[in-house]
Amino acid sequence: MRVLALDYGTARCGCAISDPTGTLARPLPALEPPDPVAVARLVADSDADRVVVGLPLSLRGDDSAQTTLSREFAAELGELLDVPVDTYDERLTTTMADRSAREGASADPDSLAAAHLLESYLSRHA
Repeated sequence: MRVLALDYGTARCGCAISDPTGTLARPLPALEPPDPVAVARLVADSDADRVVVGLPLSLRGDDSAQTTLSREFAAELGELLDVPVDTYDERLTTTMADRSAREGASADPDSLAAAHLLESYLSRHA
């Protein structure tokens, strides 16, 4: 199963895709601005079977204003797409993306965060 992960933000949306076996995550170019129609094209072009939108919860697990926006974006995608759309906790993915960048990863920081989100999601659902 190929999964597309999104690190949604109001200005940019980081993207990552899994391989067909659902084992490896690869960052893709970020979408600027985040656009549900562009995500739909990306789903079709990449043959994604599922979309996962990151939920930016606080360290204590509380919602924030951005969490609400991410849930709304996921709901909009759910109405537009013919594949399932899930949300998944993205706590600490930005920190992990920053570390990956310091270690030499060259992908967009938002897409690195999406790749870390996807790795966590795939690991949990293996």
